[in-house]
Amino acid sequence: MASPLDSSHIIQTGFGFWSSKALLTAVKLQLFTVLGARTMTGAEMGQALGLHPRGIWDFFDALVALGFLKRDGDGPQARYANTDETRVFLDRNSAEYVGGMLEMLNDRLFRFWSDLEAGLKTGKPQNEVGRSQKPMFEELYSDLPRLEQFMSAMAGISRANFAAFADKFDFSRYQTLCDVGGATGLLSILVAKRHPHMRCTSFDLPQVAPIATKNIAKEGLADRVTVAAGDFFADPLPTADVVTMGMILHDWNLEKKKHLIKQAYDALPEGGAFIAIENLIDDARRENAFGLLMSLNMLIEFGDAFDFTGADFRTWANEAGFRRCEILHLAGPCSAAIAYK
Repeated sequence: MASPLDSSHIIQTGFGFWSSKALLTAVKLQLFTVLGARTMTGAEMGQALGLHPRGIWDFFDALVALGFLKRDGDGPQARYANTDETRVFLDRNSAEYVGGMLEMLNDRLFRFWSDLEAGLKTGKPQNEVGRSQKPMFEELYSDLPRLEQFMSAMAGISRANFAAFADKFDFSRYQTLCDVGGATGLLSILVAKRHPHMRCTSFDLPQVAPIATKNIAKEGLADRVTVAAGDFFADPLPTADVVTMGMILHDWNLEKKKHLIKQAYDALPEGGAFIAIENLIDDARRENAFGLLMSLNMLIEFGDAFDFTGADFRTWANEAGFRRCEILHLAGPCSAAIAYK
């Protein structure tokens, strides 16, 4: 006799925005930062966060049930604490804070994704661009607080992937690296820390250079990590043995993707390596749900931008002249697509 069908996965996914918004709101309120290494009662937390008594018990206990808080005891005298994960990743005072991405999800993408249907029907962006008609990056770079939030978000979501890349890729044959679209300088910093023989350049627009310079100096790496300013669509890339692009290619349409890959090819010596770190979609497009949803997010953000498979990358890299490609899994849904000149 066939087992009865189960609708629970459908229902849980449909209601998924409830748990998502609970977590995003907790990050926005800096709940995990306020807790830090302490324990607090629900009343103490509610007062510290400026919350009305009506919602605090449901809110905090929902976070317990979701696995984002621990609670010792029951009732009003019970004490709440961070889990090991939220203490490390969601306390703003932690060096491994990833909440910047969650802050951006709460402040921007949560509401834009409510217009996914319109994006699917029109192929047009559903973010600020859809409302102001300005290109997304032009809008972003004109507002320093939003730019800093975006950079923090990208650093948070990329840290584990960049660290895995610094550990897993064989740098023994190379001396120099240029990270294109380097933003805060995070990838260059992690590679330089892990490989003392490497000299790195973080390349991005002039507006971003002060952010990267500050972070590099804070890490004490200014002697081996430099910042170069320029526009990767208008200027040649700095030459290096290794050229990296972390979460860059997926921001653009096919024509611009191919332009950037050719730019990387031209900046490399024979034997050099070009590496695109992305949430690569599996070639059969069946398994990496996050990569596929990220590609939908590129529709929301840019319209004609999209994520891609390893097979797509190989095709474009071969067209640019690269002789060999390989895929290196990094962490979670993220991989490095590597092309050798």
